[in-house]
Amino acid sequence: MQNRTGILILTGVIAAICIYFLSFTFVSRSIKADAEAYATNKQGQFDRAKEQRYLDSLWKEPVFLGSTLQEVTERELGLGLDLQGGMHVVLEVSPADILRSLSGNNRDPKFNEALKQAGEDQKTSNTSFVDLFANNFKKLAPDTKLATIFATSANRSKINFQSSDTEVRKLLNDEVNGAFGRAFQIIQARVDKFGVANPNIQRLPGSGRIQIELPGVDNPERIRRLLTGSAKLEFTEVYRLNELAPAIEGMGSYLLREETARKATAKASTPATGTTAQGNSLESQLAQGSKKDSTSKSDTAATSAQGTALTQLFLPVGQDQLGVYLKDTARANAVLNAPEVRSLFPADAVFAWDRKTFKATDGKEILPLYFLKKPGGRAPLEGDVITDATNDYDDRGRPEVTMNMNAEGARKWKSLTAANVGRPVAILLDNLVYTAPNVQNEIPNGRSSISGNFTVEETKDMSNVLKAGKLPAPTTIVEESVVGATLGSEAVSAGVLSSVVGILLVFGFVVFYYNRAGVIADIALLVNLFFLLGVMASLGAVLTMPGIAGIVLSIGMAVDANVLIFERIKEELELGKTFKQAVSDGFKNALPSIIDSNVTTFLTGIVLFIFGTGLILGFATTLIIGILTSLFAAIFITRLLLEYYIRNGKTLTFSSTWAKKLFADSDFDFVSRRKLYYTISSVIIGAGIISVLFRGFGLGVDFKGGRSYVVRFEKAITTDDVRNSLEGVLGASPEVKTYGGTGIGANQVKVTTSYLVDDNSAGADKRAEATIYKGLSSLKGNPAHIESSQKVGPTIAYDILTSALWSILLAVAVVFVYILIRFKKLAFGYGAVVAMFHDVLIILAIFSIFNGLLPFSLDVDQAFVGALLTIMGYSMNDTVVVFDRIREYLNENRGKKESIPTIINNALNSTLSRTAVTGFSTILVLLVLFIFGGETIRGFSFAMLIGVIVGTYSSLFVATPIVVDALSNDQEKDNGTPTTIEKKTGFDAIPADFTSAEATTPEEFTAKKEKKAKTPLIRPSQS
Repeated sequence: MQNRTGILILTGVIAAICIYFLSFTFVSRSIKADAEAYATNKQGQFDRAKEQRYLDSLWKEPVFLGSTLQEVTERELGLGLDLQGGMHVVLEVSPADILRSLSGNNRDPKFNEALKQAGEDQKTSNTSFVDLFANNFKKLAPDTKLATIFATSANRSKINFQSSDTEVRKLLNDEVNGAFGRAFQIIQARVDKFGVANPNIQRLPGSGRIQIELPGVDNPERIRRLLTGSAKLEFTEVYRLNELAPAIEGMGSYLLREETARKATAKASTPATGTTAQGNSLESQLAQGSKKDSTSKSDTAATSAQGTALTQLFLPVGQDQLGVYLKDTARANAVLNAPEVRSLFPADAVFAWDRKTFKATDGKEILPLYFLKKPGGRAPLEGDVITDATNDYDDRGRPEVTMNMNAEGARKWKSLTAANVGRPVAILLDNLVYTAPNVQNEIPNGRSSISGNFTVEETKDMSNVLKAGKLPAPTTIVEESVVGATLGSEAVSAGVLSSVVGILLVFGFVVFYYNRAGVIADIALLVNLFFLLGVMASLGAVLTMPGIAGIVLSIGMAVDANVLIFERIKEELELGKTFKQAVSDGFKNALPSIIDSNVTTFLTGIVLFIFGTGLILGFATTLIIGILTSLFAAIFITRLLLEYYIRNGKTLTFSSTWAKKLFADSDFDFVSRRKLYYTISSVIIGAGIISVLFRGFGLGVDFKGGRSYVVRFEKAITTDDVRNSLEGVLGASPEVKTYGGTGIGANQVKVTTSYLVDDNSAGADKRAEATIYKGLSSLKGNPAHIESSQKVGPTIAYDILTSALWSILLAVAVVFVYILIRFKKLAFGYGAVVAMFHDVLIILAIFSIFNGLLPFSLDVDQAFVGALLTIMGYSMNDTVVVFDRIREYLNENRGKKESIPTIINNALNSTLSRTAVTGFSTILVLLVLFIFGGETIRGFSFAMLIGVIVGTYSSLFVATPIVVDALSNDQEKDNGTPTTIEKKTGFDAIPADFTSAEATTPEEFTAKKEKKAKTPLIRPSQS
């Protein structure tokens, strides 16, 4: 072996690097185990806060090789959300709000209608929002230039009223893209300061979206506030209620008139013998108030206040505030924004809600309301003057935020506080009043603090967003997934178990089949696994459940390279070569097939990496690294180990006694029955098409949009009971499927619904979850808990679907081009592409036909697309190995009289051993993943399992027969003569025991028929 010393040095260097980076993982896990032990008392009760204090005490302390615990944690091989719980979020910067800002908040109805329509169009289009808006605006106002909307004083330096629509479009696209870039930087700064270990933040190219993964977080609502708050900080004066007394009294009169009119309408439409009003309605309360007025003069003042419509909606809660019951805030917003009411208040008066509710004596939640002074609609001082913000404690030990302002801010703040001594000044963040303290005295130096009823977490988050800066536009969560820690720990257990069992079975099978040589293959596979994990750790990759599947699958597929090498060595030994020469020639002959087969899978992995997100991205990363490490281990490590035997004068056996003659004399006729195989495939695909037309697919939430919840019950539950309990509260029947378990005995279900999917308001997720719990509460005696949740908006669902289709087409195109370059004949390209489409259509048919019939989910989602692409890669791996042997046979038989079908049939038989061993090894691994891998990847592993079976079938019975037909047709066109025995001999009948196309003349036919029973077909080599 050439460069043996160099290979040994390279192996040692890679091993050292892997050990270095993996050591951080072991140290981090050890410290976390110590923290868990410290936080667990003798009774086995775990205190999470105590664990966190232990970790915090070491966070900035050196714990390993001069690295602090924070640095060690950042370098460990992190676990994905599905393995430790956490939150996955895709944010979209609101382009509509950016355009509104650029227009100076233009109120033109056509402008606002165009924005609204663009938002609807974006749900089913990949066109940029700006172009959708411009197209809609042109339809609504064909004679109006865009410049009339956007040529404001703020944009004067860039466009004017004479600017063309093209120039305005360019400005708008530049501003939207620039805002997206700034938003990414701000979100990144906020997340970095949040303190999550191994966060993953990335821009999704061409989409204006930001993907964020936060492992281990257990407070989704806090994360939503952190990511979607625009950090618009304002300081403004507060109106006292006595200053607005006439307006508030007028608002009471408005409410009273409105309620009187409503009661009159209701009375007119109700029969005399009709039902009475409900006791808790506003009309009923007003009526009760009137009765009390007539019966008790001593309570006149109180009952008068209770009886007025004003106090039924707005409650006095302080000297400068009103309050509203939380359930009535929507009604209060409608009243306050009514033009008649708005005209009662001063022009500079605006209203704002407090950030928190408080409980009244009756237990109901009340939300305080403030009336603020904003001359011209702007606060006198905003957050752009803040230079620094930190969380601290006030002199009473309460959490607060301390701020420093620049010179301009200090000057304005001094003026504002001086003018309001003894009066409240409100501090707002994102239009919510965080505090409104009375000013004790003038603040001259620009340093002040925000104090109130805050928690430490709230002050940390507030100082974080203030330091990170203000977002250029509000952000919307268009996709969200929350995985509970319990579900994550179960996934870890399932993943580790399936991995260990799968790898041990593969190792055992390799030794069982290849005897002592199998031990060398197993050592190479172990080195491959060690290098794979080490490289992942060095790249900062995150291990996910599909990533574990990728590791186990890469081990299974890495067997293929060793199989190719060992089969070639066996062939060389059978030709009588020495062990040393057989090893050298075996590696040389196997290398083209190894390279070709792995390159096709690698290209598929690249497509997955480019188009995949979340779990699929983790799988693609593992697959790509696994291919590279398996190539290194098979080509170099296996060779080094075999060279050791050669140097010591030893030899190896490459097959066990039972396997030695298993495929030695195989003479299966693949070619002549190709029409039968075409028919079988066509029937399955046809059945699939019919099933798709009438039954469709079970689309996952990421393809159709909606909300999905994994719900666990204390006892077994049926899907019908869950569906019935939720139908009333959700307004429509949700989709409910068993998630884990087997039907009737399952205590876990997956609920998918479109409830509130278009609602992007701050509290929509919380309301949706509360509605689910409300419906499930009707299942008495069987408490439920939401283990994980997912939300995908319609826009991103469409984008995911289209990107999935493009990724499949791109994978087909890339592999076709590679095969065309390598094999230089269109016939091989046709065979490969048809086989890939064949495999895809078969899998789609199975998922449609058996959806709802099997006791696990067969949803078509992103994980399914990942499985589909991997199946295509595996199918190409198998097909290319077969094609390599066909190419070899065609070259060696060039000029001979054997027909193309005969040559190809011989080639298929010679590679049958490799196809069977590799296919069985991979199927063995996937079977273990399917049984033990857990519900997270049950559908994924099922698709892979069926796909490997179908891929192996297609490489032998679809791809190769197509090559036979294509090459035979080409030869007939070139020579003008037929190539099959039926046409060449002119025989009326061919014996049933003799395959077609085995002779070129009648004499050869007779001679071969006589020798057929005695001598097997002569082949150049056996694999």
